[in-house]
Amino acid sequence: MGLMDQLGQAVGGMMGSQGGQNPLLQALTSLLGKDSAIGGLDGLVQAFQKNGLGDIVNSWVSTGQNLPVTPSQIEQGLGGDLLSQVAGKAGLSSSAVSSQLAGLLPDLVDKLTPNGKIEAGGLEQLLKFVQGR
Repeated sequence: MGLMDQLGQAVGGMMGSQGGQNPLLQALTSLLGKDSAIGGLDGLVQAFQKNGLGDIVNSWVSTGQNLPVTPSQIEQGLGGDLLSQVAGKAGLSSSAVSSQLAGLLPDLVDKLTPNGKIEAGGLEQLLKFVQGR
């Protein structure tokens, strides 16, 4: 099994569902796609850094221990408008999305950056896998 297959299974397992079946997973893949409003994984990391959460998000990208994040820090990192957009796409409240993302993003970003850096191509392959394309 290749790395992308493992990552896809990990994401499906984290979401408690397979691929495109989960609305939050679909919204998350939209958020992390290269053409997203935030600018993909790079943009997500930069948003957290810009909003005072650089130590937290940098720990997810590094090869060391992932620092935990709270739902309020997810809202701080993403900003209320973007969080509302993700919530709208997922059909959930902003508080439900921030709670779920607090548990999901550290591991997901960590798995998408296995060498401690954001690499081109890997994210797009993972997104296609979890979207069932």
